[in-house]
Amino acid sequence: MTIEFGTDGWRGRIAENYTFDNVRRCAQGFARYILEEGHAGESVVVGHDRRFASEHFATAAAEVLAAHNLHVWLTDGATPTPVIAYAVLDKQAVGAINITASHNPPTDNGFKVRDHTGGAIAPHGLKAIEALIPPTGAVKHIPLAEATETESVQLFDASPAYIEHLHDIIDLAPIKDAGFKIMVDPMWGNGAAWFPRLLQGGRTEILEVHTARNPIFPEMSRPEPIPPNVDVGLHASVETNADVCIITDGDADRLGVGDENGQFINQLRVFGLLAYYLLEVRGQRGAIVKTLSTTSLLDKLGELYDVPVYETGVGFKYIAPKMTATNALIGGEESGGFAFRNHVPERDGILAGLFILDLMRTLGQRPSELIATLFARTGRQSYYHRIDIEFPADQKENIMARMDSATPESVGGVALLTVDKTDGFKFKLQGGSWMLIRFSGTEPIIRVYCETDDESRVEPILQDGLHIAGLR
Repeated sequence: MTIEFGTDGWRGRIAENYTFDNVRRCAQGFARYILEEGHAGESVVVGHDRRFASEHFATAAAEVLAAHNLHVWLTDGATPTPVIAYAVLDKQAVGAINITASHNPPTDNGFKVRDHTGGAIAPHGLKAIEALIPPTGAVKHIPLAEATETESVQLFDASPAYIEHLHDIIDLAPIKDAGFKIMVDPMWGNGAAWFPRLLQGGRTEILEVHTARNPIFPEMSRPEPIPPNVDVGLHASVETNADVCIITDGDADRLGVGDENGQFINQLRVFGLLAYYLLEVRGQRGAIVKTLSTTSLLDKLGELYDVPVYETGVGFKYIAPKMTATNALIGGEESGGFAFRNHVPERDGILAGLFILDLMRTLGQRPSELIATLFARTGRQSYYHRIDIEFPADQKENIMARMDSATPESVGGVALLTVDKTDGFKFKLQGGSWMLIRFSGTEPIIRVYCETDDESRVEPILQDGLHIAGLR
């Protein structure tokens, strides 16, 4: 089979196309890419999540890299994606392989690749790796026992270096002593035990749900930090009278937030809060990098604080290079992935969660009050929703053609200004509202998104989007 890298690497269904043979093929393609870049003998980090057999797939990848004259730092257990990313810098590695399917359903696993910054590889690099993946067949590898004996593969704990680095970015002591009651939902994933580990020892109390390793992800359809997957965690938050619910996805690179009333705060608002925290509370300045699927609140914050705002296609393969090129203050996307300057150009749900907690502490406000403060500062409300619909693969070209020729005068009763075709079809509407239709880069799904300052228009805009795409 032909392996194609999507938004963030390659993902497949376990035992159907996500097999040990295909993981080894991907690892060989990555090894060849590194060697062609002139990095023979240098180091690569390999890590994994808590999905079914992830540690064994990671071992298979490490064995292939070792056979290609590369030194491998292999994590000694399931490790959050941002911790793996920082390990690239700590070990002065030339890249990383991360075995994770992030927020995908439990049937899936994935193969992510990272460059020397710890960030996503740009699209042209992904294409180069694809071209170097060998056809089905035997792939050269060295058994782990032999590789560890010669130290071409070394097991290590990536956590201490990451935690030491966190202390350079944020002072955790005031959060420990803030007296918060925090509910954490790591969604059965790699974020389990991280917030207690970082914040224990003070007046703040940390509670957790869904902490065990359970690769079928019960009580949710997938470890994606959006409703209804977060409903059990939000309910637990209300039952325990928590001040906030902090939610991380399966590999802990994305953040979800619930307020003190158990209401989910969508990720566009969270992105606005994080940018506001850095610009207003910390007084920092720098570019904001956002995908075209996220909030126009960031454009308003850019105007207010006189910082540039750059819009990219969806995925960190676009955000990470742009953050690096512009030394951006913050970069992020609609799905809850946020990255920060002086860190790694990679999503970090742990650090993002700590920043939200520090914003609560600094302003003395609960999450619902933070949203009111953000809207007062920007002078506009923000209402958002997204619909995901599976589609027959043989209809993709027809849907694309229909979208390409669509020229409605209005969407959801709001006048259409322009259509941006950078990544999908973004209908920019009067007054700052927008509607986006695009294909997922990891699954056979069409996503229809919208944001508007009038809550009553959300559903009409989405329904018009479905009609324009011929999905209704």
